[in-house]
Amino acid sequence: MKSEECGHIRDLSEGQRFQLLVTSITDYAIYMLDPEGFVSSWNAGAERFKGYAAHEIIGQHFSVFYTEEDRRSGKPTRALQTAREHGKFEDEGWRVRRDGTRFWASVVVDPIRDPSGELIGFAKITRDITERKAAEEALRESEDRFRLLIQSVTDYAIYMISPTGVITNWNAGAERIKGYKREEIVGLNFAVFYTEEDRAKGMPARTLATAEADGRFEQESWRVRKDGTRFWAHVVVDAIRDEAGKLLGFAKVTRDITERKLAAEALERANAALFQSQKLEAIGQLTGGIAHDFNNLLAVISRVWMC
Repeated sequence: MKSEECGHIRDLSEGQRFQLLVTSITDYAIYMLDPEGFVSSWNAGAERFKGYAAHEIIGQHFSVFYTEEDRRSGKPTRALQTAREHGKFEDEGWRVRRDGTRFWASVVVDPIRDPSGELIGFAKITRDITERKAAEEALRESEDRFRLLIQSVTDYAIYMISPTGVITNWNAGAERIKGYKREEIVGLNFAVFYTEEDRAKGMPARTLATAEADGRFEQESWRVRKDGTRFWAHVVVDAIRDEAGKLLGFAKVTRDITERKLAAEALERANAALFQSQKLEAIGQLTGGIAHDFNNLLAVISRVWMC
């Protein structure tokens, strides 16, 4: 049976085989329009996407697939005009099924000309990408929520830097901790936050090199605010790569832990003072004991002498 079908296909002309191919495709709506935009052919994919059987749609104008708003704005006419003048029209937008429901479509319109160059119609390919659009919108909403979250954080400076160290975004925490407004700092190199001594040692470059090689860099050290004052910072730098592993930049998180450092130093000083006090007390007690024993010894000697 299969050999008979193969033989039948081989008996078809190239044009007939191509027409059979197009007619059988179900993942794409592929159909022809005449020069005025009336539907002149229809395939299985077009029926599946748009809901019209061939006998229902052939002879109708393709603007029936457009939303009412797009028809009023003249979008169908512009699509054919663009394809005719520029050789192709591409678009993504809402299209309407036979039952009135909408789907998000990727559309390509190509002009078809005869050997003499005369326009004889258009080839139109439409794909339903509603699911992809929904996924993209969900991702965009997620990214917007995450961006809002990051922008709202004030206890941490969270920002991105390029592979060469140029600052590409800025959050409220970064402005509060470092003193720079977004428009003042985006586009500058992050080395501006380092002390003169650390810049001379090449610390900014070593930070990025370590993060790139190991995926992460972490440190506590002095950083400099816009007004020149210093603060003790806990810094984490993470490398950001795409799916292919290409370095896109770095995520940098900085926290001002000056108060914690000062508290630790105060505690250390208090412990040192306590230790010194205890040492002096022990020496005093030892000295007192020695004096007491010496006095007892003198008393014994005195009694012996008097005898």
